[in-house]
Amino acid sequence: MPILVMKFGGTSVATLDRIKRVAKRVGVEVSKGYDVIVIVSAMSGETNKLVGYVNETSPLFDAREYDAVVSSGENVTAGLMALTLQEMDVPARSWQGWQVPVKTTDAHAAARIEDIPPANILQKFSEGMKVAVVAGFQGIGPDGRITTLGRGGSDTTAVAFAAAFNAERCDIYTDVDGVYTTDPRICDKARKLDKIAFEEMLELASLGAKVLQTRSVELAMRYKVKLRVLSSFEEQSDDAGTLVCDEEDIMESNVVAGVAYSRDEAKMTLVSVADRPGIAAAIFTPLSEAGVNVDMIVQNISEDGRTDMTFSCPTDQVKRAEKSMIDAKERGDINFHDIVADTAVAKISVVGIGMRSHTGVAAKMFEVLSREGINIKVITTSEIKISVLIDRKYMELAVQALHDAFELEKAA
Repeated sequence: MPILVMKFGGTSVATLDRIKRVAKRVGVEVSKGYDVIVIVSAMSGETNKLVGYVNETSPLFDAREYDAVVSSGENVTAGLMALTLQEMDVPARSWQGWQVPVKTTDAHAAARIEDIPPANILQKFSEGMKVAVVAGFQGIGPDGRITTLGRGGSDTTAVAFAAAFNAERCDIYTDVDGVYTTDPRICDKARKLDKIAFEEMLELASLGAKVLQTRSVELAMRYKVKLRVLSSFEEQSDDAGTLVCDEEDIMESNVVAGVAYSRDEAKMTLVSVADRPGIAAAIFTPLSEAGVNVDMIVQNISEDGRTDMTFSCPTDQVKRAEKSMIDAKERGDINFHDIVADTAVAKISVVGIGMRSHTGVAAKMFEVLSREGINIKVITTSEIKISVLIDRKYMELAVQALHDAFELEKAA
């Protein structure tokens, strides 16, 4: 039988009624002749509650026990989903990560999947099981202990299973009905895309779009897994949602596919750094070791052997970044006069594979922002992306103006 992977997020399985609703959807796919692997998240709010229990019990917790606690939410959902399907006379069985087994690295709370041997589940399919309900977000480390993949890890679990089982498709069910040109809550002209290229989706996910976890898109692109994003709350047709696929599978697309934003950004500047060979490594190595996720980097022109180095990072990592730089200065690794943090900025990005073959996108973007009186603080570009840092108070205005300027409400 062909295999289909279906993933349901926390809002889709938040109550017993919602579990019954998605179980009926799984039953429809079984009736079409599929063997189905269902990946489930914890019921909405459950993981946050479990994390709260851990933090309250042990602020400096053992990460192995953290994983043991927080992974239990998915186990509950998997069991309830299997029971619901059985009540519908659909042969189903729940699977925890270690039972598959989903083999991961030993980085507790941030493990990466290394292997998913398909033999155990395929054996059960051959014996008449029609649905394997797998707890997402978890696996088993080299030491035999439970591991978790980090927040949003169920998306990655689903794509990894689709690759391991050579599934026909991986359907990601969520509380939105697809991928939009931008956030519909900010721009009422936002349009749902029928198809989007892996590279575009990867950029949008990494730049702030919350529809798919970045690692899941990376996996899908590497293993050519066809991903479909669709709503678990609406009736579905065969062409519902958004298909994330190879660029070659898209006949025509706009130059710009979408506008992404990230609200919680900070701009940090090391003022008057001694400019010498190796200074960038001396700055960004300790930042990396401190777990600071640096994004945009700009170095000013050097004068009299001094320069300013600016970079962006999430606002909740500012204190960690400041401590890292002060420690490096005290060790004598770097020398600077001051460190300045601006925590009232936002990142706005335009993304599109069409930018490879079309000129003028940057000029148009900058012209639009200028016309709206929005000052650009930092600019970075890649082959299919242009990102800018602006004052956060202009974020929504910038998104709406760029969406209008690139006419993203119109199909290609």
